[in-house]
Amino acid sequence: MGKSHALLAVCALAALAGCQKQAKLDYTSLDQSGMWSSSLGELKGLKPSSLEIAQLTKLKQAGASDDLCLALLKATHAHGHEFSSADSAIDLSRSGYGDAQILEMAQSDQLDILSGEAVTLKLIGLSTSTVEEVLHRRIQGLPTLTSEQIGRLKNTGMSEKQILEIVNQGLSDQQAEALIAQREAVRNHSNTGFVRVRGRKH
Repeated sequence: MGKSHALLAVCALAALAGCQKQAKLDYTSLDQSGMWSSSLGELKGLKPSSLEIAQLTKLKQAGASDDLCLALLKATHAHGHEFSSADSAIDLSRSGYGDAQILEMAQSDQLDILSGEAVTLKLIGLSTSTVEEVLHRRIQGLPTLTSEQIGRLKNTGMSEKQILEIVNQGLSDQQAEALIAQREAVRNHSNTGFVRVRGRKH
């Protein structure tokens, strides 16, 4: 019985060692993407997973700097999960957002949540300062109009300055929808206020 217990213990230890032994990670893709050796050295110290290496390679191939790649990985690890937001970062960059803005979203752990809204705000045609103010409110968790609501207000003829004033009022979603519906009703009514001209019958 003692030998059996000893054998089981040896097998258990061997299995545990096998589980703990990690496969050697391959950094070749990052090296080939143009990441500097010094950056690779720092990256290895952050112990990225194979998924993160693939994500960072995608970022590098899209033109991201080494500094941004490392900063995004650190920001994500600080929140206790893997970095898997390469697509969001790439979309933001292509829409004109700088590294600092992208990193700010990542540091608030909202990169994936905010990226779609941020891209849409640019497409609506808002100025950089207005976009930044809207996003800062979102990052801080303050009540803020969605990009869809802002677009609808813009379609009613409201100026960017007026929209920003509404945003800063911190309306609830229900209040915002009521305001938008009111303006849309006025717009739709004004579009039908024409006079039909009929010819006289002789």
